[in-house]
Amino acid sequence: MKTVYIAISADILHHGHINLIKEASKNGKLIVGVLKDEAIATYKRLPVLDYESRCLIIKNIVGVDEVVPQKTLDYTDNLRKYKPDYVFHGDDWQEGIQSKIRQNVINTLKEWGGELIEIPYTKDVSIDKLNNIVKNVGSVSESRRSKLKTLLSLKPIVRTMEAHNGLSALVVENAKVSKDEKINSFDAIWVSSLTDSTAKGKPDIELVDMTSRMNTINEIMEVSTKPIILDGDTGGLIEHFVFNIKTIERMGVSAIIIEDKMGLKKNSLFGTEVEQTQDSIEHFCEKISAGKKALRTDDFMIIARIESLILKQGMDDAIKRAKAYIDAGADGIMIHSREKSPNEIFEFCEKYQEFGSHIPLVVVPTSFNQVYEDEFAKRGVSIVIYANHLIRSAYPAMMDTANLILEKERCLEADEKCLSIKKILTLIPDQ
Repeated sequence: MKTVYIAISADILHHGHINLIKEASKNGKLIVGVLKDEAIATYKRLPVLDYESRCLIIKNIVGVDEVVPQKTLDYTDNLRKYKPDYVFHGDDWQEGIQSKIRQNVINTLKEWGGELIEIPYTKDVSIDKLNNIVKNVGSVSESRRSKLKTLLSLKPIVRTMEAHNGLSALVVENAKVSKDEKINSFDAIWVSSLTDSTAKGKPDIELVDMTSRMNTINEIMEVSTKPIILDGDTGGLIEHFVFNIKTIERMGVSAIIIEDKMGLKKNSLFGTEVEQTQDSIEHFCEKISAGKKALRTDDFMIIARIESLILKQGMDDAIKRAKAYIDAGADGIMIHSREKSPNEIFEFCEKYQEFGSHIPLVVVPTSFNQVYEDEFAKRGVSIVIYANHLIRSAYPAMMDTANLILEKERCLEADEKCLSIKKILTLIPDQ
């Protein structure tokens, strides 16, 4: 008997999928590879249904003989294991982001004379429309807030990009690159006090108050579905902090990162060039504990940011603080450095694994930017935050366009630097 293989996420099922299964089952024993949660999370949103639930659905569809896990988007491992005579798929992957995966299937099947059979894509099904419905459900506060913890359980590292308004949030939401049979996208959004302040033309000294910061969060939430990590600066007075985190928890924010400094906020990348005062361990632990007691759900995370390396207080002080903050209830630790070499960050990571491997570790590689994400993951880092790159790249692009118009005394030459009028008019959907 011939063997047939198809792969499916089974998170959204429609009659096109049923037709694919029906046609495939006519050609032999049908094995369905159901994508694991980790695989789905690498190329699109988190699945609504978990792996076990999706398997149960597929097992009960007529024509399916066997259901097996497919751990990655790439079929190669499963194809070599089961050596199917045929692989069935819709013809919609001949171009675009999955075309490389398709070619790998063809190349692998050649090893034993297997064949890829493609059936016409179901034209009357709008996957975009279905995905938008699911995304809208996933963007409500309760669902969005829990996404960060889910991602941390599924992915070796959560890739996070800053957004400072609705437009930059759309960039984070939609950016996607196909690389090495993987589809890279951003997992979460960092709402930075630096970029939020800069976008408003204000200095980064906590001048932009929490009410204004919440307005920015709302702008971002309206156009995105990804979990949000908020830069909470020092967190302010303990009495204020407990009320503020109740509000942002209720909004659907997934986490807040607060730094162990006090007094007028100065950006950490100034280091010891400006006067910055580190909070006492006891007082900062009190702030963490008070914040944890104020929370209403288990989904929201309070992450403690350690400034010891920034302020040249030494590795021992950083480690001592990490242990204390975890004991106080911190859901994560962020270690920061302004050194261009990653050596002290790597040293911290090594020491941290001896006692804190169960608590997510966060890095912001603005200075030590030569390190690849997989290097961080190997050292136990759970979240990497690209904290200011969208606004830093936007300003020179806008300045170049402005100067070009001034130089040419018209805007013709600037057109090639700009999004077309049609695209800008249709960038934001009407509903």
